[in-house]
Amino acid sequence: MCDKKCDLQNIRFRIKEIVFNTAKFVLAAIMAISIAMLLDLEFTISAGIVAILTIQPTKKETLSTALGRFIAFIAALIIAAISFNILSYNMAAFFVYLVVYILICHIFRWYSAISMNTVLISHFLTFQNMGKDALFNETMIFVIGVGIGIIANLHLRKNVSYIEELKENTDNQIRRILARMSERIMDKDMSDYNGHCLIELKNSIRKAKNVSEENFNNQFRHNDIFDKEYIFMREKQCQVLFEMYKSVRKIETTPITAEMISDFLREAAEVYHKNNTGEELMKKFRILDDSMKSRPLPVQRKEFEDRAELYSLLRRIEEFIELKLEFSKNHLN
Repeated sequence: MCDKKCDLQNIRFRIKEIVFNTAKFVLAAIMAISIAMLLDLEFTISAGIVAILTIQPTKKETLSTALGRFIAFIAALIIAAISFNILSYNMAAFFVYLVVYILICHIFRWYSAISMNTVLISHFLTFQNMGKDALFNETMIFVIGVGIGIIANLHLRKNVSYIEELKENTDNQIRRILARMSERIMDKDMSDYNGHCLIELKNSIRKAKNVSEENFNNQFRHNDIFDKEYIFMREKQCQVLFEMYKSVRKIETTPITAEMISDFLREAAEVYHKNNTGEELMKKFRILDDSMKSRPLPVQRKEFEDRAELYSLLRRIEEFIELKLEFSKNHLN
C-alpha cells in the first residue's frame, strides 16, 4: 500500500514538474526576448535561446553552467577577434574560429557552450565588424539570456515532503524485510521468500538517492547533507541485508539459537525508525551475542552448518546496526 502511494505521488510530482518546467522555459524565453527588444538589440530571438539553454535541472547546475559559458564566451570573443581581424569577416575566418574554439572547448570541457556561443559569434558576420556596438549587442544578448535563465531557477527549493515520503517508504520496506527474515528462520516452508523485496528496496533507494541529490543541488547550504547521508546509510544497510538474506535462505533446520535470533530480528523490525539511534538495539545485541557463545556446540553436521549460517547472520546484523550507530553519531546528535 505504501509503495503504491509513493508511486502515485511520484507520478503526480513528475506531471506537475513537466507542466511547470514547460511554462518556465517558455516564460523565460519570452522575457529574455522582450528585454532584448526593449533595448533595441539585434538578433533578439537569440536571447530567448540563451535563456532556455541556461536553465538546468537544479540551482547549482544552472549557476555552474552559466559561469562556465561566460568564461567560454570571453574565449570565443578573443578567438573570433583574432580570426576576423586577420582573415576579414568571411566564412574562411569563421571556419578557423570554429576549429580553434571547438578544440579549446574540448580541452576545458566547455561542451555545452560550443553551440550557444558560436551562434552569437556568427552574428559578427552579419555586422561585418566587431566594433563597440556589435560587441555590446552580443554581450547584452548573452547577459540577458543567462540572467533570465538564472532567475528562472531561483524558485527551486528542497522538496521536503517528497523526500520524507521516499525515506519513510524505504524504512517501511526494510522493516518488512527484517520481519520476514525473522519468520523465515522459524518457518522453512515460506515458498515466497525469494528476495524480490530486496529488489524493490534497491529501486526505492535509487529513487530516493536521485531526489536527495536533486534537493542538495537546489540549495546553497553545503552543510545540509542529512538526506544524502541518510539515503547513503540505508543503501549500505541494503547491501548488508542482501548478505543476511543469503544466510537465512541457507538455513534448513531450527537450531537452538534460531529462535533467539528470530526474536531479535522481530524486535529490530518493530523499533526500526529514522529517529532510532540504534544504541539500545546494540546493547540488546551484545547480550544476545554473549548468550550465543554460552550455548553448547552442535553435534550433528547439519545443525553445525546451520549454526554457522546463523553466526554469519549474527555478524551481519551487528554490521547493520553499526551503520545506523555511526550515522546517528554524525547526524542525529
